[in-house]
Amino acid sequence: MTVSLSILDQSPIYPGETAEDALAKTVELARRAEALGFRRFWVSEHHDSEHLAGSSPEVLIAYLLAKTDRIRVGSGGIMLQHYSPYKVAENFNVLASLAPGRVDLGVGRAPGGLPRSTQALQRGVANPEPLTDKIVGLRRHLTGELEEGDPLAGLAATPIPLASPELYVLGASEDSAALAASLGLPYVFSLFIGGDEDAAIRAVRKYKAEFNGASGASPQAILALSAIVADTDEEAQGLIPPQKLVKVYLASGRKVTLGTIEQAEEYGRQSGEPYTIEEKAPLIAAGSKATVRAKLLELQEAAGVDEFIVTANVAPFEKRVRSYELLNEAFAEVTA
Repeated sequence: MTVSLSILDQSPIYPGETAEDALAKTVELARRAEALGFRRFWVSEHHDSEHLAGSSPEVLIAYLLAKTDRIRVGSGGIMLQHYSPYKVAENFNVLASLAPGRVDLGVGRAPGGLPRSTQALQRGVANPEPLTDKIVGLRRHLTGELEEGDPLAGLAATPIPLASPELYVLGASEDSAALAASLGLPYVFSLFIGGDEDAAIRAVRKYKAEFNGASGASPQAILALSAIVADTDEEAQGLIPPQKLVKVYLASGRKVTLGTIEQAEEYGRQSGEPYTIEEKAPLIAAGSKATVRAKLLELQEAAGVDEFIVTANVAPFEKRVRSYELLNEAFAEVTA
């Protein structure tokens, strides 16, 4: 089984840098990724953040498509709970018409920010539609398959591209795997968020076992993970950022992963619910080419995936680029 490699970039704003700096580096990294032969380049959606500049992936994707020629570009992901599926379909149909065959539409289940930003994004929405219904509606708008009797039957999400955007469900739980399987859609497990390899393997296996192939589609599972590659194991370990993986558990049963204790405490405060916080070291495949290659091949065998979307939270930027260069070399050596 061959391995495809892709990149997720979150446009991190490091100390002493501006949002302009961060976005310029995202553009440069996309161009480098294309030159190296990575399969896709995805960007994320985070709101009200001092540390991440990517709040509007559809806008950033348009710019990245204009600055590249071949690589697939997409969202990792659009936080669909906030938006009209029809408008998302229109946005991505425009992108797919501008760059035929190069646009991915990953949709996430998380809020992408604290409760305050969710309130701002959903202001005026009295009866929010369940996320599953939104994903179903989004697919129907993208494919033009609104059923007879649907109140919106006959509506088109124009322009209609020659090649529709490819739709992916993103998640970090068995629930998200079951959702993607039931809908017969490709699935991306965010291991860098979940932080539990066994959970990732169980989710992917569940997805494949329960996949609904009624439409003729086959299961397509991808693992998204953090990886840092350097010339030696010691150098790679030294590049691991100090941040922890922080999870907030709300009394209502919801849980959210955040970057710092301060963000977690603020999330709990804004939620208005009792909450608890769990902190642990992030799960990062860090090491030399041989070390990281061995780890990813181990995950590939255990989960049965053939693609990894890799994020590398590394400063300075030159080391981030070098990490991706070495990762590319590691798997080029496997197939050589």
